[in-house]
Amino acid sequence: MIRKIVTIDEEKCIGCGLCAEACHEGAIGMVNGKAKLLREDYCDGLGDCLPACPTAAISFEEREAPAYNEAAVLAAKQAKAQGGCPGSVCRSIPVSGEAADAPSCLSNFPVQLRLTPVVSPALQGADLLIAADCAAYCYGSFHRDFIHGRTTLIGCPKLDAADYAEKLTEILQNNDIKSITVARMTVPCCGGLSHAVGTALARCGKNIPLNIVTISPDGKIS
Repeated sequence: MIRKIVTIDEEKCIGCGLCAEACHEGAIGMVNGKAKLLREDYCDGLGDCLPACPTAAISFEEREAPAYNEAAVLAAKQAKAQGGCPGSVCRSIPVSGEAADAPSCLSNFPVQLRLTPVVSPALQGADLLIAADCAAYCYGSFHRDFIHGRTTLIGCPKLDAADYAEKLTEILQNNDIKSITVARMTVPCCGGLSHAVGTALARCGKNIPLNIVTISPDGKIS
């Protein structure tokens, strides 16, 4: 459809970011130090961003563009309010789906530690499984023996640029965690996962039972 939509002159843009802050719909963001219209369907064409720009780098144009998608904007705002991207919105999964003849035992999503909010219904009264990314691939019965009956969080201290201890401390402080099982690999870098959990337990001031299980690349528990 032909409609009014903002356009940004990158040569005039000084990268102050004021337009991105003024865009309540989240249509504008900063890319490589310049303002950019990230989602045309998020732009309502009302121009709240125009007066925020100190260099007049933003203007209107009439052109072919997707219609304003208010539902998508509201969904993105809700996801942001919960602390992350739409993929990090918490939801429960009924333990009933099957892949081939192996039922899934996963009861929560997201499972990535960095995406998990520090307060979640899935964490209240939970037996918590904190697993290395590789563990489920190496241990064939991981769902049955580890995920079943637990709330699952996964991570890799070598690949994720995150302070697991800080995030886990907040999770333990803000939720009634009944127990913690750590499923780590025999590789040295997985020691960071055990260390982060131990540090979080010490910081949170709670006496939570902890069990650490070490899995080898050939799927054996040592």
